[in-house]
Amino acid sequence: MLRAAVVSALLLTVSVAPDARAHDMTHHAAEPDVAAIPGLPGFGGPFSLVDQAGRPRTDADFHGKLMLITFGYADCPDICPLDLQKVAEALNKVGPGVAARVAPLFITVDPKHDTPERLAAFITPFSSSIIGLTGPPNQIADVAKAYRIHALVEPDGTIEHSDFQYLMGPDGKFLTLIRPDATAEIIAGLLDKYAKAALPRGS
Repeated sequence: MLRAAVVSALLLTVSVAPDARAHDMTHHAAEPDVAAIPGLPGFGGPFSLVDQAGRPRTDADFHGKLMLITFGYADCPDICPLDLQKVAEALNKVGPGVAARVAPLFITVDPKHDTPERLAAFITPFSSSIIGLTGPPNQIADVAKAYRIHALVEPDGTIEHSDFQYLMGPDGKFLTLIRPDATAEIIAGLLDKYAKAALPRGS
């Protein structure tokens, strides 16, 4: 149900609680042949976080490249690892030329527990290209609000959060929303398409 999926992605309810450990992903039913949702305005914005090496990083560091952004956290037992595996496979499929034009970012929704060290241990097995980002809870909440991430801590301590991925242009502006059911092949196709359209040759 595409409309329900889009409405859920647009929710501005952001509640990233400090004691959240488990993960209960909001997964929406897929419609045939619909894996990306272009043309929705208002996603994204500036951020100032810390990467898995402890270095301060801002959105401006990635301008000039496509940003492929995934939200999740290191304790996630299933969906987040699957998302990162698809990102890694997509980067392999597009080849080094296009992959070099992509900044794959993994932004935590559990900043209390996801230290840079924990993020590094979580994301490194998938790909050395993926950049993990964390920060103080208020800064993570600001990023989640900017990307309209629905992140809610249930009474039992589980985290329910949107599982869309975001593709941002080399100017930092929103290009397309990638559905949870998109395959690595579909993601690779989107990276190739937008890299060729948005980035000049040789950049």
